[in-house]
Amino acid sequence: MSALAEKPAAQAQSAAGLSATLRHARYVVRENPVTALSFGLFVLFLVSAVFGPWLVPHDPLASNTSAALQAPSARYWFGTDQLGRDIFSRVVVATRLDMWIATASVALVFVMGGLAGVAAGYYGGWIDRVVGRVSDTIMAFPLFVLAMGIVAALGNTVTNIIIATAIVNFPLYARLARSEANIRRDAGFVHAARLSGNSEPRILFTQVLPNVMPLMMVQMSLTMGYAILNAAGLSFIGLGVRPPMPEWGIMVAEGAAFIVSGEWWIALFPGLTLMLAVFCFNLLGDGLRDIVDPQRRT
Repeated sequence: MSALAEKPAAQAQSAAGLSATLRHARYVVRENPVTALSFGLFVLFLVSAVFGPWLVPHDPLASNTSAALQAPSARYWFGTDQLGRDIFSRVVVATRLDMWIATASVALVFVMGGLAGVAAGYYGGWIDRVVGRVSDTIMAFPLFVLAMGIVAALGNTVTNIIIATAIVNFPLYARLARSEANIRRDAGFVHAARLSGNSEPRILFTQVLPNVMPLMMVQMSLTMGYAILNAAGLSFIGLGVRPPMPEWGIMVAEGAAFIVSGEWWIALFPGLTLMLAVFCFNLLGDGLRDIVDPQRRT
């Protein structure tokens, strides 16, 4: 009977915690216009990624040579490229691919680097030495050059771009998580949890990791912007996504050759979208920190 009574109480406590978090999130977004702007841009990119292929006015892959290199107009909002493809439709559809690359690479590096760094900072010893040497080895190379080498060796597919982006970001997550876990492993709440009979892995996942998450969320947001830039840079030099698949870096690279002849819109609009995406995720990090950090929930 006591177990049955404890289950509804735990569910009520969890619901109350979620409700408090949502109220705090609304407060943060309302009180900070910059955070509200970043969340608004994020929602816009999310809608474009999910529903973009059904919202665009033209087929992003369909060529129409009779409408090639047309300036922005009421019919073609962002103009057309050298093959007559609608640039607006291609920019919107490309959001799904770039967001997928960023999200998948950040999730992968969070699992690899975040958990490895937390374990290294909490346990120390040989785990700390191994994680440190791996991070030092990766940091010894220029990160974009290392990403180029990985993609060139494995092949320029979306999966390999995600893997390369995750690898070059590994030291950022590992070092941040290690330093935060190293500070908190001797905190009072960790000693209290240990004296209460909790195992070391349980303390690591229930006490240390939640207190490291606020800074990790900021790092994840910043890395999302870098991942988009990394994918666009690889595509710009021919090592990223292969045409005719729409992708912001490819579109900027294709439009760069036409700037001199006056067709500025081919590279401008994909470049502006890329800039807005990076701007959005850089600003989003501060808002996520304010929402997730328990010390700011007053």
